[in-house]
Amino acid sequence: MSRPDCRTMSVDLRDVGVSLDGQRVLHAISASLTEPRIGIVGRNGSGKSTLARVIAGLIEPDQGQARIGGQDMARDRRAALAAVGIIFQNPDHQIIFPTVIEEIAFGLTQQGLGRDEAQNAARAILARFGKAHWEAAATYALSQGQKQLLCLMTVLAMRPRTIVMDEPFSGLDIPTRMQIARHLSCIDAQLVLITHDPEQVRGFDRILWLDGGRLVADGPPDAVLPAFRQRMEDWGNGDDLAHLAG
Repeated sequence: MSRPDCRTMSVDLRDVGVSLDGQRVLHAISASLTEPRIGIVGRNGSGKSTLARVIAGLIEPDQGQARIGGQDMARDRRAALAAVGIIFQNPDHQIIFPTVIEEIAFGLTQQGLGRDEAQNAARAILARFGKAHWEAAATYALSQGQKQLLCLMTVLAMRPRTIVMDEPFSGLDIPTRMQIARHLSCIDAQLVLITHDPEQVRGFDRILWLDGGRLVADGPPDAVLPAFRQRMEDWGNGDDLAHLAG
């Protein structure tokens, strides 16, 4: 199986709107994302995580459409498994099996591989990351950073063309963040990283800034991140804590 070529991928968002519990969370988001490294920034409650789930096909918009490579992820789950992988902020919300090899192999069986083939592929990804000794390790005993790396290996084993990561560095110490970031820099897939920290996406190709569920800026990091940082500092220097509670 050939590796995905992220240069050929396109995440197409057309007038995407989402309402949750009767409240509008995303308002008419439109963008065609073809760059290898894309950051989506915004304060808490801006709609970033909802947009991540739309891109991954976990939430179907009630307005507009989201496609990857021309396919509607929410309507074709088998296509979604092959096209896009998502890594959540909290790996405990993602890991479901008691051992590392079972966790990695499960997604491969969902793609149609037999048990032995899936386990061999799981061993191959562990070896690629220098973690062959993790094979029989209990997932509950892993540290937070190790769990996040396991989620990354699990997604990469499935060879998606696009990987969505929702605040993957939250709760990790600086050395662990650096190690995960180093692994991410070598990924041969389109990466969409959701974050509130502009430093994590400074070297990316394109930045989308969400505020109140709306796309307020879209462009290269040098054009978007300084204004985003200034807005965050302006709010931080204010006295209205209620305004920051979104």
